Amino acid sequence: MRQHAREAGLSDTIIFNTCAVTTEAERQARQSIRKARRNNPDAKIIVTGCAAQINPELYAGMEEVDHVMGNEEKLQRESFNLSENASVAVNDIMEVKETAAHLVHGFEEHTRAFVQIQQGCNHRCTFCIIPFGRGNNRSVPIGAITEQVRVLVNNGVKEVVLTGVDITDYGLDLPGTPTLGQMTKRLLAQVPELKRLRLSSLDPVEIDEDTYRLFGEEPRIMPHLHISLQAGDDMVLKRMKRRHLRHHVVEMVERARALRPDVVFGADIIAGFPTESDEMFENTYDLVNELNLTYLHVFPYSERPGTPAARMPQVPGNIRKERAGRLRDAGAISEQSFMQSRVGTTAQVLIEKNGFGRSEHYAPVQVEALEGDLSGEVVPVYIADIRNRKLLAYPLGTKAAEDARAKLEVQ
Repeated sequence: MRQHAREAGLSDTIIFNTCAVTTEAERQARQSIRKARRNNPDAKIIVTGCAAQINPELYAGMEEVDHVMGNEEKLQRESFNLSENASVAVNDIMEVKETAAHLVHGFEEHTRAFVQIQQGCNHRCTFCIIPFGRGNNRSVPIGAITEQVRVLVNNGVKEVVLTGVDITDYGLDLPGTPTLGQMTKRLLAQVPELKRLRLSSLDPVEIDEDTYRLFGEEPRIMPHLHISLQAGDDMVLKRMKRRHLRHHVVEMVERARALRPDVVFGADIIAGFPTESDEMFENTYDLVNELNLTYLHVFPYSERPGTPAARMPQVPGNIRKERAGRLRDAGAISEQSFMQSRVGTTAQVLIEKNGFGRSEHYAPVQVEALEGDLSGEVVPVYIADIRNRKLLAYPLGTKAAEDARAKLEVQ
């Protein structure tokens, strides 16, 4: 969008790319728009993203907003030739049949890049409004993905994250229906220079056999998987209209660990979904501990108008927050335990800035005693301690690493 705006000659322009996942996200967007207008009275303000796609009239009705454009329009260069007579450009996202590959700009100074491989979702979970902002599932052709990644790697990117609304549905709309695993295998074969690859949020029951096979065979796929879990109680999952049940999650985690014993898991969880009883919540809480889920993204349930869940009996807000807090505490304990287990081991850390980076398991690592600026490089390190919620490490082969190893051995 920034590139399109520049090419259109726009200056003194502020673009808000809004989110509609929660009511709070929309409230903060409107608050930020009003603040931006107060601080920039002469600027043009453009609002786009999912909230604008779903409810364009709301944002067009704000006196602070000059133009509103939909999720498909924001990707088109011509949309930024703003007309004074047409303040709203939002088409029916459900009519969009293709997802074009995004042009890759602005990653030259980054070490990690996110590449969208699909957009939209064919499923209608009862709590979710995303399909109405993103449309139905649309996959990016394999060749376009490969070209994007090749450009990024040539610009110095060492790690790519494959993203989308529901990447396990990748390829269902393409000729030959290639699977996520088939696409990923071809990508890695055609861009051998890519050092590291991560997969974003996965539906546990929809992971294809090719993806499992590749995960077990390809060391460039990082041992870090994120599960679109949402709940660990079967009745709640059914009322959410999720595709998986509790046992599917257990089977997915066990299978992945059999292939890569060191794999670490993250998960998205909704606390206080409508009708969730204390017992139902405890089933979710117990699953977090049973599977040792490490990186948790926890959200108190947020009613989205027009969704079936908004019409169900609601859990009081204070109980939602209390349950979310318990889940976050469980996640923090699991993460601390995982980080403690890494002390005294080695890791390959992708340095981002000022010695900070991420390990293969996505653990935050502060590397000290580096010689020179190694941002963008993968550095083998010895993990010596935990400090300020990060792993403290030293480059392998340095005196600092040997001293740290000797100190741990005598403890």
